[in-house]
Amino acid sequence: MADKRTYELTVVRRVKVSEHMLRITLGGNTLESFPSNQESAYIKFVFPQGAGERPLMRSYTIRHQRETEIDIDFALHDHQGPASNWAVNAQPGDRILIGGPGPKKLINHQADWFLLAGDMTALPAISVNLAELPSTASGFAVIEVASESDIQDLVHPENLQLHWVINPTPTGALLLPKIQTLPWMKGQPAIWAACEFGSMRTLRKFFKQEKEISKNHIYISSYWKLGQSDEGHKIAKKRDNEQTAGMDK
Repeated sequence: MADKRTYELTVVRRVKVSEHMLRITLGGNTLESFPSNQESAYIKFVFPQGAGERPLMRSYTIRHQRETEIDIDFALHDHQGPASNWAVNAQPGDRILIGGPGPKKLINHQADWFLLAGDMTALPAISVNLAELPSTASGFAVIEVASESDIQDLVHPENLQLHWVINPTPTGALLLPKIQTLPWMKGQPAIWAACEFGSMRTLRKFFKQEKEISKNHIYISSYWKLGQSDEGHKIAKKRDNEQTAGMDK
């Protein structure tokens, strides 16, 4: 993490952004020392376990930041983990320990056009990326959501097209088929993509091997792994990183 501090925050309010997206607003006096301008950075929710056990930690993107509040959006699935389960049951006044913030992961703005892609877990980060692009930016954003009711009104450059893909079980599996139907624009593209582990690897192969996108113009990551806990995902991610070590990422 960029900042190793922990903060005890209080639930200020909860809002259902869409059918499968819940926004929890956190506040508290400790935010006075929280770094500013951290939208798209991540924080870690800390869940204490039994005596002698390490706490569980789950990473989430800061969707909005104000002077005394931060918004965290939770994608809701049939099988909830400790963080999303906490969010579903959170009420104003509840307290939660967070760590961070970790580094921001923004698309490279030094490009001729832009392509962003992700499932619902990446929607908060994609939303911030779109809002921070230059107003003259062109390109595409392909976002996989569970239903039409999950489509959000996002701030984005006029010449950058949003493409929403409906998948009742959004894992990112429909991202590449949609991307392949879009025109590949002229000039240097910048790529930003995040989704489920298996879908991430499929996208990575396409962008790096077929399109030969250079390391400096691509950010691609998995946020979760189908059928695995967060701990299992971290193990798979570590092994994948070891296997691709030395390759142009």
